[in-house]
Amino acid sequence: MAQNNSVMHWSSLLQRGTEVLRVAGQVVPKQKGHGAQTLSRVQISTMALKDNFMVAGGFRGELIFKYVDKPGVVFCTNVADNKNSVTNAVDVYESPSGATRATAANNDCTVKFLDAERCSLLSRFNFPWSVNVSYSELLLSNLELYSCSGKVNRKLSCPSQNTSVSPDGKLLAVLGDSSDCVIADAQSGEEIATLKGHLDYSFSSAWHPGGNVLATGNQDKTCRLWDTRNLSAPFAVLGGRIGAVRGLRFSSDGRFLAAAEAADFVHVYDARAGYGAAQEIGLFGEIAGVAFSPDAGALFVGVADRAYGSLLEFGRRGRHAYLDSYL
Repeated sequence: MAQNNSVMHWSSLLQRGTEVLRVAGQVVPKQKGHGAQTLSRVQISTMALKDNFMVAGGFRGELIFKYVDKPGVVFCTNVADNKNSVTNAVDVYESPSGATRATAANNDCTVKFLDAERCSLLSRFNFPWSVNVSYSELLLSNLELYSCSGKVNRKLSCPSQNTSVSPDGKLLAVLGDSSDCVIADAQSGEEIATLKGHLDYSFSSAWHPGGNVLATGNQDKTCRLWDTRNLSAPFAVLGGRIGAVRGLRFSSDGRFLAAAEAADFVHVYDARAGYGAAQEIGLFGEIAGVAFSPDAGALFVGVADRAYGSLLEFGRRGRHAYLDSYL
């Protein structure tokens, strides 16, 4: 899986990895029109995956659409106003009408919404934050994991931006080099609320599958939890150990929240226990991302350390009290 300028597919069932996208040379789109461009030597900065549809962003404003079960790239282009605008965050979601949508956030202070099937730009929203750096992602679909690897320049002092769309496709959370988080209407871009409480720049966000809870990660070494029915203040503040909370993921059943620091520590919180019960996983090296398996039975942690780069899989231990009555 440790191969530069590529996206690797790792099957946890077969314990085998294969390359699904290589961007070291030219990347030629199959679909023309709607601003499609041939790209070259893309350094992947971020990814998102829904079912078999993957979106990847690059460090020079690139955006790539690909179906992982089909050869070639369906669409690619540059969505930034200039080639120095990193594509910091992408997302794939289902709109209220049932259509598949993709978002791309760049450090040109914009968030773009695209039709994933027609590969066309639908809307563009401006926000007051300039953005510089983003991290790689780990993505899971049907117990299969995708990771990107390349020469990524990671600077903890640089601001980052993150966007995420609520499960019902109606709300957009936007974070950047500000202590505030903006909740906007995903259709119009109109600001609905501003979340205040963090003390530094924000890096990550994640929505609970139920749609009522938003988690935000920040350089102030905390993850804050917000109830969308009352956004006046966070209902919980979860502290990190040594650094910024760079990655957040809820399990598919909503039971667990994984919060990854920039290096060395991942915290797993139990939502049913009011996020008061937690397990701390200690490891060595920079963390590239975290992801739960679709059945929430496993947690994957990507380690991006140059010497100890690896993919770690942690299995969930269960208690089956009904077995006590088995005769």
